[in-house]
Parts: sequence; C-alpha cells; structure tokens
Amino acid sequence: MALWNRIQQLEPVYRQKVHELYDRDEFPMEVRHYLAPWIESQTWDHAAQDQNQAVLLFQVLLENLDNQYSRFVQEGREESFLLQCNFRRFKHNFQRYQEEPTTLASIILWFLRKEKEILDTVELSQQVQTLQVQQTSMDTDHQRNLQRRVEDIQNKVQVMDHTIKCLEEQQDEFDFKYQTHQMEGTIHEADKILQQMLNRLDHSRKSLLLALRELLTLVEEVTSLFVEEELVGWSRRQQKACIGAPEDTSLLVLEEWMTALAQALFQVKSFLMKLDELSGKVTYEKDPVLAHNLYLKQRTDNLLTRLLKSAFVVESQPTMPQGKGPLVLRTGIQFSVKTRLLVKIPELNHEMKVTVTVDKYRRFNILGTNTKALNMTESMNGGFVADFRHLTLREKKFGAGGRSSTDLSLSVTEELHIINFETEFKLHDLSVKLETCSLPVVIISNSSQQQSAWASVLWFNMLCNDAKNVLFFAGSVQAPWSQLAEMLSWQFLSVAGRGLDADQLDMIANKLFGKSTVNITMFDHVAENNFTFWVWFDGILGLVKTFLAEIWKDGSVIGFVSKAREKSLLKRKQDGTFLVRFSESFKDGGVTFSWAETDANGLVRVRSVQPFTRTDLTQIPFVEIIRNFQILEVGNVPENPLRFLYPGIPKDSAFGKYYTEKSGEQSPYFKYIKTKLMFVSKE
Repeated sequence: MALWNRIQQLEPVYRQKVHELYDRDEFPMEVRHYLAPWIESQTWDHAAQDQNQAVLLFQVLLENLDNQYSRFVQEGREESFLLQCNFRRFKHNFQRYQEEPTTLASIILWFLRKEKEILDTVELSQQVQTLQVQQTSMDTDHQRNLQRRVEDIQNKVQVMDHTIKCLEEQQDEFDFKYQTHQMEGTIHEADKILQQMLNRLDHSRKSLLLALRELLTLVEEVTSLFVEEELVGWSRRQQKACIGAPEDTSLLVLEEWMTALAQALFQVKSFLMKLDELSGKVTYEKDPVLAHNLYLKQRTDNLLTRLLKSAFVVESQPTMPQGKGPLVLRTGIQFSVKTRLLVKIPELNHEMKVTVTVDKYRRFNILGTNTKALNMTESMNGGFVADFRHLTLREKKFGAGGRSSTDLSLSVTEELHIINFETEFKLHDLSVKLETCSLPVVIISNSSQQQSAWASVLWFNMLCNDAKNVLFFAGSVQAPWSQLAEMLSWQFLSVAGRGLDADQLDMIANKLFGKSTVNITMFDHVAENNFTFWVWFDGILGLVKTFLAEIWKDGSVIGFVSKAREKSLLKRKQDGTFLVRFSESFKDGGVTFSWAETDANGLVRVRSVQPFTRTDLTQIPFVEIIRNFQILEVGNVPENPLRFLYPGIPKDSAFGKYYTEKSGEQSPYFKYIKTKLMFVSKE
C-alpha cells in the first residue's frame, strides 16, 4: 500500500503527529496529498546528492503543481477555488529553491522519512502491544489464578466458621439430652439414642479436622508460591530497578494476598481453640480432637511463622540525597530506608518496633532514630511501614587505619555491607522474631569514591541474586556482554528517557575490547587516556542528564559513534550534514558535532569542533551552539556550516522547538558564541 494511503488510515493520535509534522511552510500537506503517487515514486535521496537530478525533479514538481491547479479550475467548486489560490502560492514559494534544488530534495526526503518513522512507530507499537497482550495475558492469568486460590481459601474459612457453629449446636444438643437423662435416671434406656448422637458428633469432628488439614495444605501451597516465586521475583525486580531498569516493584497486590492468608491462618487458630473448648466440655474414647488438634496447631503456627518472616521486606533501599543512585552511602551524610510488613494487622499499628544495625568488615555506628514503630500512617498507600528518613553512619576506628582485623584485601568501594532490621510480631499466643536486610551497600567516606562505588552497585545487582553475598568482589567478576549492554542501556533510559540502540552498543563493545565476556577490571580498573571506561561513560551520562536530556530522548544525538564510522556516515551525505557525538578523550564528558564539507578539489571531508564540556554547556545551551555556530576563516565570510542533522533533517526542524528565541529572532547567546566559540579542528 502506498505510503500516503497508509498515513490516511492511521488512528487519530498518529494522524495528529502527521498534522504536526506538516505544520510548517517548507512542504505543504496539500501538495503531499494531491501529488502523492508522483512524490513517492521519485528518488529523492539521489536528488539530494545530485544537482542534475535535483534540477529535473524541481522542474517536474512545478509542472505537476500547474497541472493540479488546472484540474481545480476545471472542477469549478468553491473548495477548488481555495485550493487554486493555495497551489498558486505553493508554486511561488517553491521557486525560491531554483538555485538550490538539492535543498528542496532534502526537505522532501526528510518529510518522507518522518512519515516512515511515524508508520514504523505505529507498527512497532502494534508489535509491542501484541507482545504485551501476550505477556500481560500470561501475567494476568497467573495473577487471576493466585487471586482465585486466595479467594478459595477465604471461602473455605467462611464455610468452616459456619461448620464450627453447627458443630457447637450439635454438641450442645447431645450434652443437653445426656444431662437430662442422667438427672432423670433414664440414662440406660436412652443409651442407644445417645450413642447414635455421639457417633454423629464424632463424625462431624472428624470431618471438620479433615477439612482443616486440607485447608492448611492449600494455604501451604499458596504460601510457598508467594515465598518461593512471587517474593523472589519481586526482589529481583527491585534489584534491577535500583540500577535503572523499568521494573514494577509495587507491593500492593502481594500485601493484599499475604494479609488474606495470615487472616485465614489466625481464623484457623481460633477454630482449633474452639475445638479444644468443645472437647473440654464433651470428650470420649478416641476423641479425634485430642489426637490431632495439637499437630494442627503446630502446623498452623509454622505456616504463620514462615509467612510472617517472608513478609518483612525492605521496600525502599538505602538512599542518600544527591547520590548517583541507591545503595551508595557516605559517612556523615543522612540516608533514608523503608521497611514494610506485608501482613497488615490493625491491632499492631504502632506496636512493633523495628531496630536498625549494620555489620561486616568495617564497623559503624548508626546515628539518628534507629528504632521506629511499624505504622500505617507514614505510607502514601496505607502500607504497614517503618520509614527511617534521617539515619547517618559514623565509622568506628580500629587503630590507625580505621579498618577491622577481619578485612579482606578489597578496596573500600568493593566492600559490601548489610543493613539489618529486626522486629517482633506478637499477637495472642504467637510470637515471631522477624528479620530482613537491605541489598548490599557500599559505604564511602568522600565524594571522590562515589563513581567507583556506584560501579560496584551496578555490577553486583546486575549479576548476583544472593543479597547476602558480601564477598562477591573477592573473586573474579565477569559479565556476558549482553547482560552488561542491557545494564548500560538502562542508565540512559533512567536519566534521559531513551536507552542505547544496537549501533551505540557496538561502539561501546569495541571500546571494551569486543562482545564476549567483560571483566570488571576492563570496566573500572584498566585506564585509557588516564581514566577508566566507567569514568568516561559516567561522565557522558552526567552530561546528558544535566544538559542534553531532551535532544537525547528525541533521537537527535547519535552520541556513541567512532571517528571511523562517523566519517563513513557523513562522506555519503550532502554538504552541511552533521551529527552529534560524544568525545572519547574527555574524562568528565564532552559533546561535539562533525559535518560533511566538499573542498576545492571536490573531495568530501569531515570537519569537527573541539568538544564542548560541562563548563561550556553551563553557560550556553547546546542547541544554541548548533543554531548560531559559525566558522571564522581567513578570507571567508563567517557562516554556519551545519544545515542538516544526520541523515538529512533540516537543522531548524530538528532543533527549532528547543531554541531560546523563536524563528527570526536573534539568539541572546549569539554574541557570546561569536566571540568565544569560533574554533574548528580538521580531522
């Protein structure tokens, strides 16, 4: 199907994107619509590079505009009159490209590519939606299954509550008749009737005990699913979310389910107590309550204990303000952490005290309020939480070095520490000590260690599922490239809304010596240009987060591209085509642009400017540098060589929405750029 026909069949939300695309004067939508078959059949990419081809297509375009104008005249309708006026104006506007037909070809090519991008986005969205529907269907089916099992348990408990009441009435009836016959001295005459009633009572007790055993088996199965699958899956998602992955770490559904299970088990405990009470009033030889009740009580308590122990979690991992991410803490700087009990018992609100401690190689004192009560008021969603917001670590000194005698030969930024939390659950006759711990944290003493500490956090949570493996870095640490690439992409996705594509990851892989297994030594220890790969990558990440987030997110920045590939891309493009890439030689991140330029001998060469650093971008937005950049060379009038963002997008179309001043107004940064940033280097 023709491109324009497909565009017209899009859903309203995507058609609006097309309208926004054509909401400019370079190429009117009416021309695109009425000349669609001819426009789509031409080789605009060739015309953008070839002057003769561009001249030919320019002339044919004007002829087609005349022909379409004549058709409107012949139709004679009112709307045709308006189109006549418009097409006359369109032709007049296009004639300004008579001396530069390649520019018009590039503009038309850009619009066609943008249309294709919209269609590709639609297609990708449909594919993703299909996959998400399949995955969501699987997730939904799994959740529905768990929900049904929890509801089944709740229903069985309700039925059992009714059964207990019926059993009590049945026993009362037997006891009343027994006592009556005993008082009247007719016990022997009624022996047969009483025995029948006792047999029925015995059968009811046995049936109830069997139902309780089956209920506990069902609870045990569901508890195992929660503990061994749901909570393990949540813990892994939380690990990945800590290092930038877009994971769902909500606990609301788990909390609802685990609270329901706990309530069911506490009701079972009350049923067993009731059976003890009934058996104390009426018992007999081979009473099944005496034989089985103790076992069922122990089993119920064991299930409750397992459920409660697993329900105590760290909802928000230790984080200090202004840090690179969670799990890096600095002595003397406040941090926060939040624990949560996924079993909500209103009677225990503000009754359970949670205490914080920290352990391992170096010893620390925790300053601040290190004991808080679990409560339902500090959480936005009503969770049963203890939110520690103002904790601080202070290191205990061990001799001159400040390290304990148990230290291994690990650097400070590779030492992993666990923050522990303890509380006690007490309700009725049940008392359970609850413990949980944070993911391993790296504790530093000055800000210069933060970058390396964050690298350790990334590697641990990328590779290790054992949250207590504090000796992770004592051995050789390696990662498959596919796993490392995904983690690096998450860093950009989390700070600027777009991850890394395959080409960008290829460049990074080559910088890390290939696509096989990567050792952490290559990542954060081996120095190139006097700094490591991670220092370079993290410097770029900070630059993007602070200064380039918008143009990174919209795809205007290629960023990670080698100089060799840069030349390969640009040498096939028309003069003035440029791309934006990151510098490979600046420690704290640098961004530059390179463009194609034809010299006097007809050879295309690629020119670049010295990279712009954090200092430059603090004073001038990068898009304003691109907008106003000029080359100042002897014998030439200053000019801006940047005309088309790779692969061929008119510069103002790509960056215009980010300009400080609107089109036609001079940038307030122009004078500064003119006097300060007029340098060019040849490559």
